[in-house]
Amino acid sequence: MPALICGSLAFDTIAMFPGRFAQQILPEQVHILNVSFLVPTLRREFGGCAGNIAYNLQALGGEPVVMAALGSDGGDYLARLRGWGLDTALVRVEDAMFTAQAIILTDTDNNQITAFHPGAMQNAHQTVVPQRGDLRIGIVAPDGREAMLQHAAQMHAAGIPFVFDPGQGLPMFDGAELRRFVERASWVAVNDYEARLLCDRMDTSLESMSRSHLQGVVVTRGADGCDLWIQGERQHVPGVPATEVVDPTGCGDAFRAALLYGLERGWTLPRCAALGNRLGALKIASRGGQSHAVDRALTQG
Repeated sequence: MPALICGSLAFDTIAMFPGRFAQQILPEQVHILNVSFLVPTLRREFGGCAGNIAYNLQALGGEPVVMAALGSDGGDYLARLRGWGLDTALVRVEDAMFTAQAIILTDTDNNQITAFHPGAMQNAHQTVVPQRGDLRIGIVAPDGREAMLQHAAQMHAAGIPFVFDPGQGLPMFDGAELRRFVERASWVAVNDYEARLLCDRMDTSLESMSRSHLQGVVVTRGADGCDLWIQGERQHVPGVPATEVVDPTGCGDAFRAALLYGLERGWTLPRCAALGNRLGALKIASRGGQSHAVDRALTQG
């Protein structure tokens, strides 16, 4: 059955500076900062939470329905999604805007300078969650602020159980707004930093949050695996060693795709998380969020 993925579609432009920012930026002169970095390597990746989640879910054998926005420069991305056989009826195209994009400059110490342009993502809320009886599950992933608020409310009203994945969008919301998200969701998925921030803003704890209508709170911890909070009880699911650590970009999205795949099939949350850990370890060995090959045999583990 199809899974509705509400989130961003974006381009990631990544450049490597073969030096150290600290050697180019003088602390006593930051008030008149004017620097230029020669970057001999440059690559552009297809990204965004919705795109990355859909890539992994489709590769596992799921049926992602992407609900997102692209700009006038998004033709290649739309063709890419359709090339996977995805349902793109809910992908909005804004002809007068650019697709959301992150421009990331990294030095040899892995320090990063990032500029993010939201572009068409700002109008993602103009697409409404459809009244479709075949949508079995959904996710509200990082997107435009209004899109996240409205799509969570619309999915709840439509009776579609969904995962609330605030990600890097979490700082946009206050405690009352975050409580409304959680009240409408069936599951919450965050990393360990986001878990602390979410609890702080909601003035609660993971244990208390999980003692509610929620079917589970998932806290990912990178190579250490993840913690599952179910009705006040914590269960740890160990991580899976990666064959090579190349690029963590998109690992969280791969994990969330595994959650959707398993939950839609009625798996237990620990089994879903174990698949997520395996898929995350596979993804981290490749650059970008959509370049790794996924063997569907992973789902049999």
